[in-house]
Amino acid sequence: MTVGTSTGTIRLALVDDHAILRQGLRSLLEREDDLVVVGEASSEPEAVAMVAATLPDVVLVDLKLSAGSDFEGLSLCTKLSGAHPDLGLLVLTTFLDEDLVVRAVHAGARGYVVKDVDTTELVRAIRAISAGQSAFDSRSAAAVVRSLSGRGDQRDKLTDREIEVLRLLAAGLSNHKIGEQLYISATTAKFHVSNIMRKLDVSRRAEAVYAASKRGLI
Repeated sequence: MTVGTSTGTIRLALVDDHAILRQGLRSLLEREDDLVVVGEASSEPEAVAMVAATLPDVVLVDLKLSAGSDFEGLSLCTKLSGAHPDLGLLVLTTFLDEDLVVRAVHAGARGYVVKDVDTTELVRAIRAISAGQSAFDSRSAAAVVRSLSGRGDQRDKLTDREIEVLRLLAAGLSNHKIGEQLYISATTAKFHVSNIMRKLDVSRRAEAVYAASKRGLI
């Protein structure tokens, strides 16, 4: 995973129904000079209000927010990604389930890591998402590759250039970095990415990578 670095502070919000876990996570993350927790919430309604009030860069979301909920975090991801399209959503949960990983991506999550991930990898994921990239730990990425089926009928074949762009996209590069690697403009790179998503019948960059992996294109 290529990690973007930010010259400013990354504002974080934590959404988990266990206060002690939020406190521990805050303590760990705020040891990093560029990370600051600006808000916490324990439920979907609290999180919606908190994000609107604090405008964080990245939100860490647990999928199960109450004993009686059926993965309330998925609904929250859908609401937050709809209301704040530029918001970075990182699912941090105990559940490593193929279907849940795919559903989280469809709900707007840019990343998915399980709670036993080490701190270094979690911080790297946060920084990547803040930089507009995606971040999946190896187990989550493998789950998506195994389970995400191609949607729709046979699409136009990807060109050699689009395959090149797709490989760089899979490495987590932004349009600007893809352009630098291929000696094309960021606008041209964006055009190729749009074509790739259209041909693969997906709407998100992360989905394009995993759909392509599933089909053996990369």
